[in-house]
Amino acid sequence: MPLVTSAEMFKKAYDGGYAIGAFNVNNMEIVQGITEAARDLSAPLILQVSKGARAYANHTYLVKLVEAAVIECPNIPIVLHLDHGPDFETCKSCIDGGFTSVMIDASSKPFAENIAITKQVVEYAHDHGVVVEAELGALAGIEDDVKVSAEESHYTHPEEVEEFVSKTGCDSLAIAIGTSHGAYKFTADQCTRNEKGELVPPPLRFDILEEVSKRLPGFPIVLHGSSSVPQEYVKMVNENGGKMPDAVGIPEEQLRKAAALSVCKINIDSDLRLAMTGTIRKFFNEHPDKFDPREYLKPARAAIKELVAHKIVDVLGCDHKA
Repeated sequence: MPLVTSAEMFKKAYDGGYAIGAFNVNNMEIVQGITEAARDLSAPLILQVSKGARAYANHTYLVKLVEAAVIECPNIPIVLHLDHGPDFETCKSCIDGGFTSVMIDASSKPFAENIAITKQVVEYAHDHGVVVEAELGALAGIEDDVKVSAEESHYTHPEEVEEFVSKTGCDSLAIAIGTSHGAYKFTADQCTRNEKGELVPPPLRFDILEEVSKRLPGFPIVLHGSSSVPQEYVKMVNENGGKMPDAVGIPEEQLRKAAALSVCKINIDSDLRLAMTGTIRKFFNEHPDKFDPREYLKPARAAIKELVAHKIVDVLGCDHKA
């Protein structure tokens, strides 16, 4: 099937109590690992591209990689989504260039300005059959070109969501309930330690999510900054020459709870990078004489596929939903 929008996906996800995985892509192996896992599990899928990924790999290459995935996985619905579009011009470029969904992130702007920018994108996107994700609240952390300090971050105010959605006409809404961008989501002093000595982050603000859901019944909610930063890959990186002390993410059980509520899309990025980097570091440590990219990228691709399959089944709950 051709690329689709997320409209029907989100309706089914909301009604079914699961979430769609939105995985950031940068190169061929990441695209292959994600889509092969989804294909094997008959899971709907969102492949998303950030401004940084477009700068790295080029818009055309990324679109063509996703088009190849659509050909190779004809039985699952796939959305091509712009992640954190910074302005109208970037969103327009992606809409004109084959994307079926875009995010306009004007969350750093004052409320009225966020509405005005988002509405401009929505009007252009809807005229071209494309759906729009917007954001209220600001997540801390660093991911590609998104850099928000802890001081600048703030939770979504539930009392604003009805006016925002009504005035912008957006199709889904990303909210801030305690997730954070990047692999270093929380500092050590923000966490507690369990009996194993592992860092445990503060719980998500489900009270905010529940209040937003009451105010926007049936409306799809999105969580950014939702990588769980698997500790086995942090350990793999550190045991093979890396230095990632205290990298900690969102507990998977909390993400599963969010998916069972009104969260229809969960963004996952850092986990894939960790799986790829850890596997490659381990490969070179064990095979210092190897130099062929095909040899070290093959196990990296397999690691991504395994990780995505786990997310689809155990975190998102969306296997066999295509």
